[in-house]
Amino acid sequence: MRKSWFVVGVAAVALAGGIWVLRHRPLPVTVLSPETDVTLRIYGLGTVEARVLSAVGFELGGAVQSLSTDAGDRVMAGQELARLHPEEQQARVAQADAGVEAARAALAKAEAALPRAQAVLSQREAANTRRQELARTDRTSKQSAEETQRDLDVARADLAVAKTELMVLRAQAAEADANLQSARTLLDKHVLAAPYDALIIARKAEAGTVVKAGDTIFSLIDPQTIWIQAYIDEERAGQLALGQVGAIRLRSRPQHEFHGEIVRIGLESDRVNEERKVWLACADCPAEMYLGEQAETLVTTGHRDRALMVPEVDITGFDGASGTVWIAQDGALAQATLEFGARDDLGRAEVTDGLPEGAEVVSPVPKGAVEGRKVRVEVDE
Repeated sequence: MRKSWFVVGVAAVALAGGIWVLRHRPLPVTVLSPETDVTLRIYGLGTVEARVLSAVGFELGGAVQSLSTDAGDRVMAGQELARLHPEEQQARVAQADAGVEAARAALAKAEAALPRAQAVLSQREAANTRRQELARTDRTSKQSAEETQRDLDVARADLAVAKTELMVLRAQAAEADANLQSARTLLDKHVLAAPYDALIIARKAEAGTVVKAGDTIFSLIDPQTIWIQAYIDEERAGQLALGQVGAIRLRSRPQHEFHGEIVRIGLESDRVNEERKVWLACADCPAEMYLGEQAETLVTTGHRDRALMVPEVDITGFDGASGTVWIAQDGALAQATLEFGARDDLGRAEVTDGLPEGAEVVSPVPKGAVEGRKVRVEVDE
């Protein structure tokens, strides 16, 4: 019996010793080494878009007579795209044209009557002057002088009326010309023309369709304005700047890498997704681009000749500027609060300050890490 207890005791002591050894033997850890030639990049997911995108249609309603272009066509500025039935408006143009002719004829008649009225006035003025002179010398009656003065007043009134009628008819002629111009303008609007050199991406009506003013007939873009709209996490958006270059991968061409640069940074972030929009102009993208296609971007925000990059998952309480990491110092584990700078697309942050002299950052953090535990350092290659 005593022998059994002795064996159990020896086993217990051995087990306790083994646990002590396991808990106190040096823990193997991997530490990070500074890297050289580090490129800092930010990842963004976006789509192919066009800065100049237009939904074009007629400025008035009517029945579509014909369409001369289709989706996928490239058109020149001013080129006809579609046409409305013009018969009704053509009749209005003819009516307005007739109104112009009538107004011009009436104006010509009034202009011819004006010299006659002026001549009559001149004649009455001369006759009145003579008769008034005779009346002063009693060589004619006072009544005769009064009659010539009355005739002069009537001639003056007739001239004023003629001048007024001429002004009215000139205004009516101008109005008729304006009505004709308006009718012709509306007739011209029965033809839908391309506003600029464009690529048609959608056709939304067919011949015979009755459309309202403003209905979209074609959607078109300026192919020279195609760019990539990408969404960047706000936590990393502070590193963005105009002119920064970026790599672009289209979903339909994942094996190819294209190149662009930031030409616009959105002034308003998405309040729900907490992302900022940026636009990259592509320098060598294929000629055929498809709006809405998904695109991945990697924007280069900086370069470091030498930098210590720590995975963010190894940083406790990381607020984008500082956080706590595990370090190996003097052969034992410890914790240190470090300052961080730029971040990259691999989920790492650059150490800028706070690392004690001779200490190395532990990554990944081993299970059961406690301060003071002895460690055996293995450098991460």
